[in-house]
Amino acid sequence: MMKRAMASRLSFRWLVTWCLVILVTESFAFDDYSQEKDSAYWKTLAAQDLQKSMSLTNPMRRARNVIMFIGDGMGPSTVTASRILAGQKQGKSGEEHRLSFDKFPYTGLSVTHSVDHQITDSASSATAFTSGVKTKNKFVGLGPDAMAANCTSSKGAELDTILDWFLQEGKAVGFVTTTEVTHATPGALYAHVPDRNWESDAVMPQEARDDGCKDIALQLVEDNPEINVILGGGDNGFRPLNFNHPRPDKHFFFAKRPRGRTDDQDLTKVWQDKKKEDNKRHKFVSTRSELNAVDTKNTDYLFGLFSEFPMAYENDRDDKYEPSLAEMTEKAIQVLKNNPKGFFLMVEGGRIDHGHHESKPSQALHDTVAFAKAVDTATRLTSESDTQIVVTADHSHTMSIAGYATRGRDILGTSDSKDPKDGQPYTTLVYGNGPGYGSPRQDITQVNTADKNYVSQSAVPMVLETHGGEDVAVYARGPQAHLYTGVHDNTYIPMVMAYSACVGPYRKEQDCAQGQPGSAVRPLLRTRKVSSPITRCSVCP
Repeated sequence: MMKRAMASRLSFRWLVTWCLVILVTESFAFDDYSQEKDSAYWKTLAAQDLQKSMSLTNPMRRARNVIMFIGDGMGPSTVTASRILAGQKQGKSGEEHRLSFDKFPYTGLSVTHSVDHQITDSASSATAFTSGVKTKNKFVGLGPDAMAANCTSSKGAELDTILDWFLQEGKAVGFVTTTEVTHATPGALYAHVPDRNWESDAVMPQEARDDGCKDIALQLVEDNPEINVILGGGDNGFRPLNFNHPRPDKHFFFAKRPRGRTDDQDLTKVWQDKKKEDNKRHKFVSTRSELNAVDTKNTDYLFGLFSEFPMAYENDRDDKYEPSLAEMTEKAIQVLKNNPKGFFLMVEGGRIDHGHHESKPSQALHDTVAFAKAVDTATRLTSESDTQIVVTADHSHTMSIAGYATRGRDILGTSDSKDPKDGQPYTTLVYGNGPGYGSPRQDITQVNTADKNYVSQSAVPMVLETHGGEDVAVYARGPQAHLYTGVHDNTYIPMVMAYSACVGPYRKEQDCAQGQPGSAVRPLLRTRKVSSPITRCSVCP
């Protein structure tokens, strides 16, 4: 009885402490952060974090579902800056805010170099984290033994991916992106080309077509009829030559591509006709309202193309026509859940990358915040007991958070720290290279640097800013999520997904995660009460 009473008192004391910490944290939006000036306050928060870590359980069951989120170009500085922006949009100082995936219990680092480059592109990185094989830049779904832009060399170099492994087990599969559905990252799931630009036959060399190679859009429709959900942009690659899109994109920096397909096929019609022929419950949509109207309980195949090229930046999105990434994620999960065996879903925030290439930090950061909302949607619609969610990036960018701006300074504004040698103000967010170079530097005193189209200054002149080569973070929750901790090559990611779900190279019972989905969990650490190191604390009971 005494032990039980003591345990009850300890639990009550910890509950009171936790409630007080929540009250202090929530009050940030309304006070002057005076609590932060008390050194004991920080020890209280640290003790709370320690308690949460000590109470983590190791979900030693297998995953029924796996959802992979890819923030294209979402390097560490992008996450930090977006976290601050999201907090400031809520009236906070910003630095103390946390994005949805920041709260995941397990984190690690992913090494992103390709076989032939120190700094990867999206194609080779996506191939690595979907197939488990590093390859050369610009290769999609091919091993490194193929030759660049050589159709013949690609035959026999094709790689199986996590999507194939889930399909082999009778599970549902799908992907969602804000870029074209034929772009490098989603394309790596299902396509095999030695040049990522072969998204449509209109951009393929005639020699490759004569040698029997298919463009990525054609591979998606003809060779991958089992994919249940396809949502994103890139209508141009599926339509006949000179097709008049109802909402032509005049602003995308690659919008001068050929209009339509040279084979004059309408692949959206080919997809629909095939589904009708096979008596499959299907739906093709092209607007947000059409997507919202989809009866997901009676739809097993969903194909949506909402823009001519990539979808709009979140700042520019017209919600009359284009759904948000979170809305597409919700519909995808609802459709995929129709399969009782489980599902695999990839969700890409693809325009984060484009914002950085244009050196427009507002665009990149707002798309990252929208990406975080999609992650939040997925956590709300699934159970941590049977669904593994992993969030990562394919590569970083050259954006840095520079200077000594004071706490709460607008993350998209100028720094209030001491001016540099040229006496000109500078923004907190700057790029190592890109289109914002100028010599002498532009005086931005009267410039609205928070404008969505503001091009941030850079150190080296480039037409488009480049990728960065540093490791990117991995955030995970759900069954076997602890396996993502540590520093690993990006090829490690699909192996963990396969092991967790018992598919692909780990499909045999004796080789994969033990325990049925939803079965008991095993403590990661021996859970016990952690004594607070605090001897003086104004917010402790």
